[in-house]
Amino acid sequence: MKKILFAVLAFVVAGCASVPVTGRSQLSLVSDGEMNAMAIQSYNSLISSAKVIKTGKDAELVKSVGAKIAKAAETFLRDNGLESELASYSWEFNLIESPEVNAFCMPGGKIAVYTGILPVTKNADGLAVVLGHEVAHAIAKHGAERASQQLLTQYGGSLISLVTAKKSAQTQQLIMLAYGAGTQVGVLLPYGRKHELEADKIGLILMASAGYNPNYAVTFWQQMSAATGGGLSSDIFATHPSDTKRISEIKAALPEALKYYKK
Repeated sequence: MKKILFAVLAFVVAGCASVPVTGRSQLSLVSDGEMNAMAIQSYNSLISSAKVIKTGKDAELVKSVGAKIAKAAETFLRDNGLESELASYSWEFNLIESPEVNAFCMPGGKIAVYTGILPVTKNADGLAVVLGHEVAHAIAKHGAERASQQLLTQYGGSLISLVTAKKSAQTQQLIMLAYGAGTQVGVLLPYGRKHELEADKIGLILMASAGYNPNYAVTFWQQMSAATGGGLSSDIFATHPSDTKRISEIKAALPEALKYYKK
């Protein structure tokens, strides 16, 4: 039993990395190559089946703002001795026609913006808030960290099965149910919220470095809250932080982001 515990501990320690900008230690058990290969396949599948808007001012704005923020991210990585990380990214920005008020980023820099969010972004600064946040997810490798957490959770479940092997089937089932609820509420959901707030903070710096006003992030999230009916009032059982929490954290991070802002 001790050998198993030591093996798991060694596995976790070996899989630690640091997030650019924040310096937070993160779990990294899945390689960039594995994550990017899966992301490219999923992204291409989505793009081939979705209605991608390739021309017009909105599509051009998404690509131009995205390119500037991606360049700012690459400059940041290069300036901070992380030039080797650049090979992990192949940036792509697409506008998809959909009423969904959302945007997403896949590992390796595959990003999509839904037209439903454009009435909320309103202008280039608003779009920069969204794309800065999504590019931040990419360089912080939140996708890989999430996959690593899921993997470790599976290992934990297997370990519990070994420990409880001699107990009754009913007891084993109750313990596993408690473990599943505990990891979801106690680990996976909080990390989802942590990733969102971290992407907000990194995104502010990226958009500011790209020449967009980070102060607009407060306005954007206020508009987003109004557009989604007030958003979340509590984040206990959510993957995203409450709107109040998010805006408060953004305001606290603005002084640092403004150091990078040049009109």
